[in-house]
Amino acid sequence: MKALSQNRRHPVVGVALLLLGLLLTGGLYSLATNMNAAGANTASQYSSSDIADGEQLFNANCATCHGIGATGTDAGPSLVGVGAASVDFQVGTGRMPMQMQGPQAQLKPPQFNEEQTAQLSAYVASLGAGPAVPEDEYLDVDHEDVDIARGGELFRVNCAMCHNAAASGGALTRGKYAPTLHGVSEKHIYEAMATGPQNMPVFSDTNLTPEDKRDVIAFLKEIEAQGSPGGFQLGSLGPVSEGLLIWTLGLGLVIGFMVWLTSRSS
Repeated sequence: MKALSQNRRHPVVGVALLLLGLLLTGGLYSLATNMNAAGANTASQYSSSDIADGEQLFNANCATCHGIGATGTDAGPSLVGVGAASVDFQVGTGRMPMQMQGPQAQLKPPQFNEEQTAQLSAYVASLGAGPAVPEDEYLDVDHEDVDIARGGELFRVNCAMCHNAAASGGALTRGKYAPTLHGVSEKHIYEAMATGPQNMPVFSDTNLTPEDKRDVIAFLKEIEAQGSPGGFQLGSLGPVSEGLLIWTLGLGLVIGFMVWLTSRSS
């Protein structure tokens, strides 16, 4: 009897376990509620008519690949939870709808105007929480708090290995590539960082804050405005293109000089 009484748990332990379970349940419920609220806040930025018009546009132009309700098919992934920023980037840069299947979507003139793009974004945003179209505050490269030098550091650490130190783009594997960032709007650069299109990783606000993204954009616009003070850009691809040009011109001059000497001696 004494051994049984020693192995019996104290009543306080049961109460403590019950309280711990309630705390965990409440925390999970709060997290789920906040995620749903984020989705509701994103969708509330758009009117019901925008969402309805966007659904019509989606069903007529996108559902063939992405399915009715954007739940995905064998030809295209689900768009539930990708957010308005993803749609605004893909459609606004003309990458979607795709003309043909390939290693990655090609940049081309947009097929939808700004209003239609916003309506498509509104519809997809209503399906689930995801990155929203950035506010103008984080696209203002002339903002008093912008740090271009820090933006350059962040770009070189996180982006230059694919996009090139001069942001001119570069080749990847299996026919894919990182596109040039020159001539890309501030909004689309921000959305690309927030959504990670194609082979690009997602830089969420925990990786790069909105202020960090703004600094990177400011750096990109600064080097874009500077142009090429050294002369011909040669694609800004570094020593490969420069060396090829030197070898081509040098060998051409040598061959031409040899032909000239031969013709004079004969």
